[in-house]
Amino acid sequence: MNGVRIHKTGDAEVMQSSDGRLTLSVPILFKRRGGRKQVTLPNGEPGIARPWDTAATPLQMALARGHRWLGMLESGEVETLTEIARREGVDNSYVSRMVNLTTLGPDIVEAILQNALPDHLTLFDIAVDPPALWEAQRLRIWGLQANL
Repeated sequence: MNGVRIHKTGDAEVMQSSDGRLTLSVPILFKRRGGRKQVTLPNGEPGIARPWDTAATPLQMALARGHRWLGMLESGEVETLTEIARREGVDNSYVSRMVNLTTLGPDIVEAILQNALPDHLTLFDIAVDPPALWEAQRLRIWGLQANL
């Protein structure tokens, strides 16, 4: 960034030089978040978050794992959940619970991806023996009937 100066505080300003060039000064602050730089606005709010700047939640990772493992079963790459468990070095029941997540209703999957589930829910609550019907899943998770 040759010739670029970063001001940490102050007001935004535009300066015009005698040769007609404009210089824009914008007050920003760079902070390191998990090894990445994040722009912070003058009022202390974070700048625009990019999807890849936020780490996946454990529930999001479990959902992805479950879909990957189901794909391995469906493609014939593996024949059983036990084979997946052996390959991954995890317990067979863990694999089974993660694959159970692939049966969740689309609104619940969206809530997982948006990190919008109630705070009291755990992976165990969602992955162990989920109801087959999506409405029953909603009742278990939100305690009410969701209208789609």
